[in-house]
Amino acid sequence: MTTRTERLSDLIRDEVSRLIQRELHDPRVGFVTITGADVSPDLRNVRLFVSVLGDETRRQQSLTALNGARGFFQRSLFKNLRLRNALNLAFRHDDSIDRGQRIEDLLRSIRTDPAPGDGGEEE
Repeated sequence: MTTRTERLSDLIRDEVSRLIQRELHDPRVGFVTITGADVSPDLRNVRLFVSVLGDETRRQQSLTALNGARGFFQRSLFKNLRLRNALNLAFRHDDSIDRGQRIEDLLRSIRTDPAPGDGGEEE
C-alpha cells in the first residue's frame, strides 16, 4: 500500500467512525468499531472492516444497516474529505478479534491443563 492510500484509508476510517457515532441514527447499528479500511489502488473502492459487539444476529443487523447507509457515507465522505471521485464503500465483518480471543483461550487452556503423564501432582 502506498503512502497516499494509507493516508486516505486512515482518513476514511476516522471519518466513517465519526459519522456512525454522531450522525447515523439507525437503531440496528449496535456498538460498532471500524477496525480498518482497505483502499483500492485507483482510490475508488473501499472495504471497511467492522467489529460488532454482540451475537451473530446483532452483527448481521449492524452490517445490513451499514451497507444500507452506504449512500449516506459516500456522499458525506465526498463532501467532507473533498475527494475528486466518489467512493464505492463496502462494509465487511472483521473476525480478527474473534480469532485473537480464540487463540488466547487456547493458550490459557494449555497453561492450566497438566502435562500428559504428569498426573497433576507436584513433588
